[in-house]
Amino acid sequence: MKIITIIIASAVFALFLLPGLSASAQPEMGGEKTLSPYFFVKSDDPELDQLPLKSTFVKVNISGVIADVLVTQVYKNEGRRPLEAIYVFPASTRAAVYGMKMTIGERTITANIAERQEARRQYDQAKQAGKSASLLEQQRPNVFQMSVANILPSDVIKVELRYTELLVPTDKVYEFVYPTVVGPRYTEQRQDDANPREGWTRNPYLHQGETPTYNFNMGVNLSAGLPIQDVTCASHKVKINYEGPAFSRIELDPTEKYGGNRDFILKYRLSGGRVETGLLLFEGEKENFFLLMMQPPKRVSKEQIPPREYIFIVDVSGSMHGFPLNISKKLLKDLIGKLRPTDRFNVLLFAGSSSLMATQSLPATHGKIQTAIATIERQRGGGGTRL
Repeated sequence: MKIITIIIASAVFALFLLPGLSASAQPEMGGEKTLSPYFFVKSDDPELDQLPLKSTFVKVNISGVIADVLVTQVYKNEGRRPLEAIYVFPASTRAAVYGMKMTIGERTITANIAERQEARRQYDQAKQAGKSASLLEQQRPNVFQMSVANILPSDVIKVELRYTELLVPTDKVYEFVYPTVVGPRYTEQRQDDANPREGWTRNPYLHQGETPTYNFNMGVNLSAGLPIQDVTCASHKVKINYEGPAFSRIELDPTEKYGGNRDFILKYRLSGGRVETGLLLFEGEKENFFLLMMQPPKRVSKEQIPPREYIFIVDVSGSMHGFPLNISKKLLKDLIGKLRPTDRFNVLLFAGSSSLMATQSLPATHGKIQTAIATIERQRGGGGTRL
């Protein structure tokens, strides 16, 4: 097996293989097709066969708040001539691609980092020389577009793409999404523009719910670092196995036949109502590292709230005379009256000029609060407004 190291630009992969036949010109996207993630082949020749996706397998390892994702996809040139194609990969908006390997027959390619323009130059050079070549570019935050040249008849292509994603909880719910569908993309250009600057926005896409033409499988290992309360997946039928309080294994149910026609959405919550902490340890080849998890409490008691300092800024100019200033007085009396003795506060009044109630913030004692309320009550509103 021949292994060749190739070039990755920041969000750009340039890949080089053994010599092959010359490829057709790079295609422009035209029209919309209802397809799964795919290699798109553009040609005026009706006998030119497409490059169908055969299978997709996604392996996910979630450690704390980091999801490490390995996507393995298999394609095959079932036509009678070499192809150049564009592959569309719908990555997560928070994804950071860190590795790719492509295998075509007995040839294997891995990727290294290079500047975007240099990666494009090497791709064009390899294509002109009749070599199999690949170039992966991130066109929008959640869509990668990869150009591949000189795919020979009967070639089976195996693509392995690795990326990480940060999981940020919303209302204490963590969510991991693997997008299987490339949706239509926004562009400022008219759809009938004859020479679109962003031709990739016209990529075909698969509508939610339509039957995919390939096999799809998904596996998730969830190591939360803290006790897991529950795991749910409303998008797909899954089997969830809990292997300890902080570890769960999730797999697609065997009855899930068409999992590739909608995004895979996994949600989970961590248990515990107080401040919770957990530590994940990792051993590497050259160094070891750890991930510390801290979960805030569901409800914060008054004793846990640290002392705070408040500066209340009040407009007392002529435009506030009457009803507006009366509303401000009522609001400030309510806010200041609820301060805790451990808090500190001050009041800044402004109109044509400004003045502070005190030279520095005061403790929110009963006497200081009454002094502030009396100061506010004396205001009638007048003068200009200078900020």
